[in-house]
Amino acid sequence: MQWLGKGIGGLVGALFGPVGSLVGVLIGHQWDQSKGGARRGSVQEISRLFFETTFEVMGRVAKIDGRVSEDEVRIARRIMHGMRLSDEQVQYAIEHFTRGKSADFPLERRLEALAEQLAGRGDLARAFVQIQLQAAVGAGDVGREKRQTLWQVASALGVSRAELAQLEAIVRGLAGGPAQPTSAQSLEAAYRVLGVEPQATDGEVKTAYRRLMNQHHPDKLVARGLPESMIGVAEQKTHEVRTAYERIKTQRGFK
Repeated sequence: MQWLGKGIGGLVGALFGPVGSLVGVLIGHQWDQSKGGARRGSVQEISRLFFETTFEVMGRVAKIDGRVSEDEVRIARRIMHGMRLSDEQVQYAIEHFTRGKSADFPLERRLEALAEQLAGRGDLARAFVQIQLQAAVGAGDVGREKRQTLWQVASALGVSRAELAQLEAIVRGLAGGPAQPTSAQSLEAAYRVLGVEPQATDGEVKTAYRRLMNQHHPDKLVARGLPESMIGVAEQKTHEVRTAYERIKTQRGFK
């Protein structure tokens, strides 16, 4: 299906702000530049499997506690809307969401297949997990069974518990978090965004900040293939990291 590459770009880019926009742009750009038929490890094959598994796992996470709520259906529809899918494409996504809900859905096998395709593509693995977190958090309370399934997904794709917590912090930040978060809650979220513990030294906080800023430096991303016209997308991610760092720096009082 020729629309899958752009669909995934829309999926990630339209919904997930700093991290998602960048990954979405890169996927969409890669798809537009790729030629030839789908082959194992090709952009086309990765795009197809990424799309299908996204909605299958979303259905599995929604159903894991016994029933799919109206909020979970609403969030899944919102994700499809964010992709600007045609009626035919929406039906394709729904088919895979429904497949994921079935009791005999082979979750482990599908995750193994996706992990094989995403080997060496950590950014895409984290983006996939972030999509699942966005759906789960957006639907309301994330109970124990859902958290266990989300960890199963993350683990299968090589995403650590620390990265999972960091992604959840970013998702909740993008969603607005609690209606009126306390200073302590905001500070805790800032540590999660940087991927460090509150007990970390000032030096460790600075190192984490510099590492993240370096990873998402616009010039370096352009050198890896991001069009210069889209530098602003990369800057959104650095803004999220910088905001978290400034919050910690202000609380600690270091320069």
